[in-house]
Amino acid sequence: MIRSTARGRTARKRIFVALVATGVLLGACSFEEDPAAGTGGEADSTFSIAVGIDPDTLDPAGQTTTTVQNMVDYMVEPLVKMQDGQIVGVLAETVETSPDGLTIDMTLRQGVTFHDGTPFDAAAVVFNLERITDPALRVPLGSPFETMQSVTATGEHSVRIALSKPAPIFLNALTITTAGMISPASVQAEGNTNDNYQHPVGTGPYTFTSFTPGQSLTVTKFPGYWGEQPHYETVEFRVVPEAATRESLLLAGQVDMIILPPVSDLEALRNNPDVTVILGESDRSIYIALDNNDPLLSNPQVRQALNHAVDKQAIVDNVLFGAAKVMDAPMSSALFGYCSTGSYDYDPERARQLLTAAGAQGATLDLLTPSGRYVQDQQASEAIAGYLREVGLTVNVSTSDWGAFLGRVNAAPSENTVDMHLLGWAPGILDADQQMQMFRSATHPPAGLGTAFYTNPRVEELLAQADVEVNQDVREQLYCDASTTIWQDAPWIFLWTQSFPVVHSKDVTGIATTPTEKFDAVHARPAS
Repeated sequence: MIRSTARGRTARKRIFVALVATGVLLGACSFEEDPAAGTGGEADSTFSIAVGIDPDTLDPAGQTTTTVQNMVDYMVEPLVKMQDGQIVGVLAETVETSPDGLTIDMTLRQGVTFHDGTPFDAAAVVFNLERITDPALRVPLGSPFETMQSVTATGEHSVRIALSKPAPIFLNALTITTAGMISPASVQAEGNTNDNYQHPVGTGPYTFTSFTPGQSLTVTKFPGYWGEQPHYETVEFRVVPEAATRESLLLAGQVDMIILPPVSDLEALRNNPDVTVILGESDRSIYIALDNNDPLLSNPQVRQALNHAVDKQAIVDNVLFGAAKVMDAPMSSALFGYCSTGSYDYDPERARQLLTAAGAQGATLDLLTPSGRYVQDQQASEAIAGYLREVGLTVNVSTSDWGAFLGRVNAAPSENTVDMHLLGWAPGILDADQQMQMFRSATHPPAGLGTAFYTNPRVEELLAQADVEVNQDVREQLYCDASTTIWQDAPWIFLWTQSFPVVHSKDVTGIATTPTEKFDAVHARPAS
């Protein structure tokens, strides 16, 4: 049956608005309300988006990946966001940071209500910021908020945040989905609990309607939204793990937008007059996380051997069809703090020598990969396993859906910890700080997403200095020094920085992508 979507009618529709994620705000600033706020578009049926993975959680505080964050962002909003390199207001109207960087005062937007009718006010901000810093709650991306010493209401619509030390990226961190505002009352309503929050109640332009695991998430326009009303009455996120199926749905007019199409079809899609292809820049690093606690993989020689064993450029060219760039550092070049640290040239003979020297020749390793989450993820994993077998290793590859995959890799070390897994990391802030969370002991699972369980005292020291360094030149050098050590230690098989392919209807205007690998189709409108 053909579904009633934007593309299935006379006009098709979509929009992606780039949300730039860089910069640090010091001093005082004020935000002017969007002149379009409060205006509305004519309501119109359903806008349908096909994604590759099932949400593992709809709790803003529990977010780990940008695809699910995109869904949550329809319902939940942050206090501020980054736009054109500057902090701009969303639910906050003004921000003032003290000269010593330890105090942040905010005035809040008035007249805003949550979807349950309760007011958005200072008490709600206090509740939310205290919630994401509650040690009893699992917040995988919570490390940037650890410097928050207290948050207090200084009026009905004003708050003060006190930091324990200067934190150059704290305001940037408030822009990510983790810091999205939810109704305090909703934590004990709609079947929610503080630890299991799956029915988001925010202030966003859409309200939660339904979620069927493995199938779809549907949101409905919130008539009481404080800002510009979206055009479509409902938005449906359809969970379609197979890239080819997502493509078929788009070409058949059953969905209006897809992310991560089959990269082998990009050229054909570019030549299709009915669709537009965007090959967006992304800060997402794709890598094989190695269990640094494993007796075999704890040896740096073995990890270096695995890096030399894989011909990454060949995989980019032949498996990813050029939709990626081989890494030359432990992070994307889009991030502040990046510096090129070298390369692990494809050298199978060198790999064999290192494995022999480490007594690892002929070892058996298990590799776990998701399917449909990253560009050609399963196919790339199979290719990587093939290269590792060529240097004398036995490699067993297994595939898992996203929820089960996360449950396996984002867990404390145990006998079930997999030797290797393919993972991608896209910092929500274009700053090395978030990337470097992958290499800190404080973010080892289950506290965070440092799933390689890597640690090095020198790296910890350099990152601790960067945490409080306000001189950007010095801070940049600290991250470069840390990158050099990490590259030599090889806690990952460093693979590539992938592109972010998006395909949408020609009938939609204003679509864009961002290096933080997010899309925004909230205010999608027909091109005509």
